[in-house]
Amino acid sequence: MDRARIETLLNEVREGRTAVGDALDRLRDLPFEDLGFAKLDHHRALRTGMPEVIFAQGKTPAQVAQIFARMAAAGGNVLATRASREMYEAVRAVESPDKTPRAEYHETARAITLTQSAAPAGKGTICVVCAGTSDLPVAEEAEVTARLMGNTVELIADVGVAGIHRLLAQKQSLQSARVLIVCAGMEGALPTVVAGLVNAPVLAVPTSVGYGASFGGVAALLGMLNTCSPNVSVVNIDNGFGAACIASLINRL
Repeated sequence: MDRARIETLLNEVREGRTAVGDALDRLRDLPFEDLGFAKLDHHRALRTGMPEVIFAQGKTPAQVAQIFARMAAAGGNVLATRASREMYEAVRAVESPDKTPRAEYHETARAITLTQSAAPAGKGTICVVCAGTSDLPVAEEAEVTARLMGNTVELIADVGVAGIHRLLAQKQSLQSARVLIVCAGMEGALPTVVAGLVNAPVLAVPTSVGYGASFGGVAALLGMLNTCSPNVSVVNIDNGFGAACIASLINRL
């Protein structure tokens, strides 16, 4: 339930097209719906501009499916991150017993999406850049999230600093973006290099890709936090979702 939907409902009540009792029934799940094992925050989009998202990791397929179905019933777009194909099949069985395709599974991003309404449109392009193919799961999580939130997104893959000519060949796309999300593991140098080429915010995402001394992404995280480029901000390790949310907010300003 977002601001636009509540305004529509209130106007319907004022014009006599919806009874007060019916409106109360539609609002009864604000601010949350209690499923026992989960409390769904249907009010979040109204408060923050971003709907609640399902973090599927650690949940059972049945739990993910039930949460997904209740969020879908509320009428908005639905996103589950870090989801397995088994979870997707459970979602499909609950939301569409006749197997009519509605929810979509994004294999590399490990995400389940359902598009039911138009999200607020972004003003420009969000460019998602990743250093290597091994960083694609995080980059595609960012891409899928940003698209579902109403943005035009361009994904540029495998342009790490070990072959910097590959990055420079994408200079036009980089410089035309309104916001950039840059994902890199190993030493995490790519966001600083990209930031030196553009006059837009760069959201750096350290990934857990790398050999032993990368410490599961900690080396990349520290490198990004110590960037000399002033237009770089850093999110948590492997948090493509979080970077996409921030990029979406920036792109709406």
